Amino acid sequence: MSDCCNDLRPLGHGEVDVLHISRDFSRRTLLKGAAGAAGLAALGGVLPAFGQDLKKIRLAFCSQLLCVVPYEATRAAGFFAEEGLDVELVYTRGGSAALQALNGGAVEYAATSFDAALNAFASGADIARVATTGRLPLFALATSVERAETITEVSDLEGRTLGVSALGNADHAFLRYLLDRAGVDLDSVEFATVGTNLYDALRLGQLDAGMVQEPALSLLQERGARVLVNGMDIEDANEYLGGAYEFMGVAVRTEELEERREEIRALGRALAKGLQYVQEAEPEALVDALPREIITGGDREIVAASLERYRSSLYPREVELNLEVMQRVIDVQKAAGGRGGSVKLEEIAHPDVLES
Repeated sequence: MSDCCNDLRPLGHGEVDVLHISRDFSRRTLLKGAAGAAGLAALGGVLPAFGQDLKKIRLAFCSQLLCVVPYEATRAAGFFAEEGLDVELVYTRGGSAALQALNGGAVEYAATSFDAALNAFASGADIARVATTGRLPLFALATSVERAETITEVSDLEGRTLGVSALGNADHAFLRYLLDRAGVDLDSVEFATVGTNLYDALRLGQLDAGMVQEPALSLLQERGARVLVNGMDIEDANEYLGGAYEFMGVAVRTEELEERREEIRALGRALAKGLQYVQEAEPEALVDALPREIITGGDREIVAASLERYRSSLYPREVELNLEVMQRVIDVQKAAGGRGGSVKLEEIAHPDVLES
């Protein structure tokens, strides 16, 4: 599974590495799908009429499981179509690829972590952040099963080998920030780049600790690993970050902001209804809305349990940008030495687009 937080490589106009495309619903899919007609009625939804002309748009994002939930739920429930949009959700190999697709004109929108958007902007991508769908980082700092008894807090990571997806990624920046905050000498730590699947390395004791996502986190906890900081828990975010931390959200090319303003508002209205549905739906229904390609057989129950546990913390109930929460990401990037820390918030954030 690819990570939505991959660091941005030089932007180009090459082919997009597409893993999967989810297209908007058919009427039969809607009636049988995650929301169903009764669910739509409860949310004030209206079934779109046959033959209705829908505006086709493409929205690229990463393939990290919890990132995509609001978008697939919005699609499956018919909220995009209700707003007159026929949305193709294009899964790319990481947030950097999604932003490259946007910058190169292959898609109209990209949904990525704000860290990735900041890095893209700092690297020359003229993009604008217009909506949010995630308010916490989707990873946790956990020990290996073997070190659970000897590493009990972040300060114990002095001189240890720690796993991250890649240097410069959002998880690497967040980890550096946590280490510095705990007084750990960063020069004493060895960062091992393991990709997004740290589960086996932590299970087998090949690393002392690392930044993990779901379902790896739940599987490691079952085996006895210790969670030092859980970025997906709002209480930990309040303690270690001072509050929510802008994560998943939508970007568009800045030059197209004005011409797409009404389209962006329609997209925002659809996603707002989708975010409400994510909070109210049965977790199993949300899992049913996800592509089979990103869920492996036995993980369905773990994904449903993760959504039940984290959705109130992870997903906001509004799509409007929160500038204070976004600034927190820039501050963490700056503290961790990330190039996204050089970006001025007013240059990339455009909260006025969704205003009536």
